Amino acid sequence: MNNHFLRINNLSAPFRFALCLALTFMFLSPTARADQLPEGLVGDWSLNLDSGMPAWMRVVEKEGQPKVYIRFYIGPTGPYDAELVAGRLKFEVKRKKKQGAATVTKVDVGLTNGTLDGMIHRQLADGTSERDKFTGSKIPPMPASAPDLSKVRFGHPIALLNGKDLSGWQPHETDKVNGWSLEDGLLKNTTPKTDFSPTGAFANLKTEAKFEDFWLHVEFLVEENRNSGIYLRGMYEAQVVDRNSRMQGIQGVGAIFGTIAPKFNAGKPGGEWQTYDITLVDRHITVVLNGQKVIDNQPVSAPTAGAIQTNPAKPGPIYLQGDHTAVSYRNMYLAPVLSN
Repeated sequence: MNNHFLRINNLSAPFRFALCLALTFMFLSPTARADQLPEGLVGDWSLNLDSGMPAWMRVVEKEGQPKVYIRFYIGPTGPYDAELVAGRLKFEVKRKKKQGAATVTKVDVGLTNGTLDGMIHRQLADGTSERDKFTGSKIPPMPASAPDLSKVRFGHPIALLNGKDLSGWQPHETDKVNGWSLEDGLLKNTTPKTDFSPTGAFANLKTEAKFEDFWLHVEFLVEENRNSGIYLRGMYEAQVVDRNSRMQGIQGVGAIFGTIAPKFNAGKPGGEWQTYDITLVDRHITVVLNGQKVIDNQPVSAPTAGAIQTNPAKPGPIYLQGDHTAVSYRNMYLAPVLSN
């Protein structure tokens, strides 16, 4: 031991400094960092808020720094820079309305004995605050490749509309006005709203039944500058607008709203009936709009804004936006994917 010490001590000062620096980096390797991002926290999560608000989160690490994508029902997802403190992530989401002060949402999330837990602290624009606890379910990773649709077997199509009343359907919000009715095969949402704001006083509508993967046929009619949407399993919105709407591309007709843009605009003018044939298999979506394939077996890795459920491992309803503007639907058929 003394001989080794003497050899090191006899080195010049620059060499001794370099050796000490190398030993320091060796003992402070990434596996020994006190604030290393827990591996189990990385990935996608379906969040279960005490308030019941649908929410989704994705945790990633970029260039050694944690970043979080998160959506509370509607709005943007980020990413947001997060601080790692004792194995837990802390970050802020600030949203400023067109008029008035910003709403600040502070989030603290981590793992306790392998289980996700967190707290949301909202500081509202009116000066009040509220807290919302949550847990989460880990979402399985996306499939490595797209499904071979030529090998997928579908069951017999099921009629979702009985032609005479709303049996099999229910308003999603019990405290809102129900503008939906069904008569002579036509499902109508009657509302005076004409703007494109994301929510309103009228209720959305959903099937009582829940579905896994499927093929869906539906015909819809919107007037010019009107807006609705069809949510697959309550998670992924197929946009419903006319071809000349101010919402185009990734927000236009044929799109999975804000997520997958159609290859081209195959929509029709306002006031004409349009047709969707949509296939959802293994978190991949194919959209045929008015007989033209505009999305071809593309992956969808996260729920779209306005989703009412965020876990792709669970079945969900067909969900129609009624809190936007007036819209009509007819000839709704769904063929479930048959398990092997």
